[in-house]
Amino acid sequence: MTERNGIFEAWNARIAPQDTAAMHRAKAHWDGIAKPLAGLGKLETAVIRIAGLTGDEHVSIDRRAVAVLCADNGIVEEGVTQTDASVTAVMAARIRAHGSSVCLMAKALKADVYAVDLGMRTRVDGVIDLHVADGTQNMAKGPAMTAAQAMRAIENGIRLADMLCGQGYRILVTGEMGIGNTSTSAAIASVLLGLPIDAAAGRGAGLSDEGLLRKRAALRRAIDTNRPDPDDAFDVLQKVGGFDLAGLAGLYIGAAMHRVPILIDGLPSSVAALVAARLVPNAKTAMLASHCSAEPVANAILKELGLDAILFADMKLGEGTGAVCMLPLLDAALSVYDGSVSFSETGIAQYVPQKGDVR
Repeated sequence: MTERNGIFEAWNARIAPQDTAAMHRAKAHWDGIAKPLAGLGKLETAVIRIAGLTGDEHVSIDRRAVAVLCADNGIVEEGVTQTDASVTAVMAARIRAHGSSVCLMAKALKADVYAVDLGMRTRVDGVIDLHVADGTQNMAKGPAMTAAQAMRAIENGIRLADMLCGQGYRILVTGEMGIGNTSTSAAIASVLLGLPIDAAAGRGAGLSDEGLLRKRAALRRAIDTNRPDPDDAFDVLQKVGGFDLAGLAGLYIGAAMHRVPILIDGLPSSVAALVAARLVPNAKTAMLASHCSAEPVANAILKELGLDAILFADMKLGEGTGAVCMLPLLDAALSVYDGSVSFSETGIAQYVPQKGDVR
């Protein structure tokens, strides 16, 4: 454990802190535009945070990649989903063929989509191969994965970030495809946030009342069987997590190392972000929230990360679809940031914060 913690500390040290000077320059630029101060609210904040991450107030997200991490989960054996594990491979193939929901949305937004195998039971030709094992074990009966497997999955996520950032992508979008991963996500969230399973586990892709009860019972058994340590995010991930979540945690860490912003999607993506932040706290510098999932625990996770969702659309499709919806909002904000006239150019006196302004 000491050796592993040393690795996490070394990764944390590789992540540069936010460049406050660049953030101040970006804020000053926003404040100099002829409009009400903070008129674009959280969109202005997002641009300022990207400037702080990259160290450059000239923000560009012109090249964007969506990484959909695919893996199977042994907990499916407990009847916690309405479809079987074969759907993971079917959907991974659809993503590879550019025919899934996120692919169609990303095409309209000029984003490239990559399907990535972190641990599917059935291999799919043409996806990025970062395979760790043929799915996790059934966590209701024992640990989902070994410590070595969990570490390898995190490292593979960092490798994926190295690859995408090395290709020149300026923003990453997280997605996942793995039947049963709202169950693994709920289990991790329950332990790390100290919440009862009923508050953490929702209907996922649309469980019936009976199915929801079965899911929650299986997750209680998994936590009781494995007794994950709430003060050790790696222990929690290994015992009740999934390869897709571990890989996503690594992707967040890798993006922060490269000073590239990364968008959080729904429940599995946000849980992975929470794990990454617990293991490597500086990884939070690269994270941007997109939407608040319809799953009951989603808002609590973002609050724990200190991030605010911008979209509230009750989305629960997965694949990165919610995070992709942030791209046009960021584009719209940057169109104002880059193209608007200043107060001095209009001859209007620049707005200044008034007494009692809490900006």
